[in-house]
Amino acid sequence: MTANKKGDIVIYKPKGGDIRLDVKLDKETVWLNLNQMAELFGRDKSVISRHLNNVFKTKELNRKSVVAKNATTASDGKTYQVDFYNLDAIISVGYKVNSKRGTQFRIWATDVLKDHLIKGYSVNEKRLQEQTERLQDLQKTADLMGRLLESKELDNRESAGLLRVITDYSYALTVLDDYDHQRLAVKGTIRKKEFVLKYEQARKAIDKLAEEFKRHGESVQLFGREKDESFQGLVGNLYQTFDGKAVYPSIEEKASHLLYFVVKNHSFVDGNKRIAAFLFVWFLEANGLLYRQDGSKRIGDNALVALTLMIAESKPKDKDLIVKVVVNLINRNN
Repeated sequence: MTANKKGDIVIYKPKGGDIRLDVKLDKETVWLNLNQMAELFGRDKSVISRHLNNVFKTKELNRKSVVAKNATTASDGKTYQVDFYNLDAIISVGYKVNSKRGTQFRIWATDVLKDHLIKGYSVNEKRLQEQTERLQDLQKTADLMGRLLESKELDNRESAGLLRVITDYSYALTVLDDYDHQRLAVKGTIRKKEFVLKYEQARKAIDKLAEEFKRHGESVQLFGREKDESFQGLVGNLYQTFDGKAVYPSIEEKASHLLYFVVKNHSFVDGNKRIAAFLFVWFLEANGLLYRQDGSKRIGDNALVALTLMIAESKPKDKDLIVKVVVNLINRNN
């Protein structure tokens, strides 16, 4: 017996070569029409039809489960809808006609299906899994943005610009979907001698920011006042190592984690989001990454608002995803 694959058709030719059938391969089984079954078992078509009717009448098999219609072009050139029967139905008829050909066909079909499933279906399943994981990443980000849009914090004049940024960002996600098997991967980052942020420097920068707000008539009595020592700790965490290697090796990764940590840790009585956004862009500028070569900002004002609020609305389990988003918006590919 030989089997030569031709698309979704497998050629069945038993030893002796007295018959030859083009067998359909679909939905993890094989399919034959009534004429093919009559040729396979060497019985008149009326006999095969009678056996099939008995199988369905006695409810040995459910007709809907084992019969499928398929468009077939006849010798007259016209296309007809023809009933095809799957392997369960074929075997059932084979037992009733007591045909050795039926046994041969069952053995052949089992081997062909096994080969098809292992070499074909398993590959498709792997691709489907990869696509599913990618869509899950996109769905997570879409959910985060949905929560952001529902936030009361967006009830202001900035909402229109923010919505525009989110629309643009959704397009960026489709670009990231083309990345090799893992979207939002940390790529295009810079690892060089960098500006090292110290707690004392950050503290002075926050105080200067408070002075600027005060100069414009804003109340800064609680702005930047630390609740505890957590801010000092998170600044130090940007440079932590594990097994002799930096946990956040690139400038972009440090900047993204700085933004995330300051927003989420709530180290200050007031001004956590503004302080986070300020330190983020200041850190980028100190490392020569805030502006492009043409002098334009790598990340615009509205984008900064969007990212800061998205982090604030996000759940802790989404941290890695959020950080990857930020990295990809400030790296050299942007």
